[in-house]
Amino acid sequence: MSPLIASKHCIICCGILKEEVKRIIESGSLDVEPLFLDAGLHADFNELEEGLTKAIEEQSRGISRGIVVIYGDYCHPKMKEIVGRYPNVAKVEAANCIDCLLGGHSMLLKIDPDHVYFYLSPGWMPSKLRQNKRFRGILDLNEAETKRQFKKLKGILIFDSLSNMEELKKEIEEFSSKTGLPVLKVTQVGLEPFRKLILEAVAKLEIQKKHLDQH
Repeated sequence: MSPLIASKHCIICCGILKEEVKRIIESGSLDVEPLFLDAGLHADFNELEEGLTKAIEEQSRGISRGIVVIYGDYCHPKMKEIVGRYPNVAKVEAANCIDCLLGGHSMLLKIDPDHVYFYLSPGWMPSKLRQNKRFRGILDLNEAETKRQFKKLKGILIFDSLSNMEELKKEIEEFSSKTGLPVLKVTQVGLEPFRKLILEAVAKLEIQKKHLDQH
C-alpha cells in the first residue's frame, strides 16, 4: 500500500464494500485514503474488535489524523464503544454494509423489520465470499443442508450499487436454486446514497476535530 498522505482523512472499511468505496474515490468526489479490512472478520467478534482497534491506532498518527470507520452498528455488539474510544474517529450511521448502500440510518430495517430476507450486493456475492476461508464452509454445504439453513427466510433482495447485476445473473440463479429462495426484487441503488453517508461522517469528523482544537 502506498504511504498515506497526512493531510487526508483515512477511511477504515469492511472489505465487503471495497469496490464501492474505490469507485467513489475514483470519481473525485471523496478525497480520502482507504484501508480495507478482511471481510471475514465478521465471523469472529474478537478478531473484528482486535483488527479494527489495531487499524485505528496504526492510522491515527495522533489525534490530528481523522478516521472514518465504515462498519455497521450490528457488525459487532460493541461497535459504538470501540469507535468511541478515539476522539479522532467518526463512524457512518448505518446498521450494516447493506444499510450503508441504502444511505444508512437504518433504512434497511424499514424494508425488512422482521429480518425475513437474504441480501445480495456486488460485494456480498457467493463467489466473493467463497474466496474467504471464514465464509467458505457455509457456502459449500450440500444443497439439502443449504436449503435447511435458509428455510426460515422468504426470499432474496438484491441491491445493485455498481450496475453489474447482469454480469452476475448466472451466479444469482445458482444461489437461488441452491438455497430454495426466490429473487423477489432487484433495486438499483447506485453509489449516491453511500457517498452521502460517508460525507456525512466526514462532516461529523470535522466538527469533532474543531472541538479538539479548541481544547
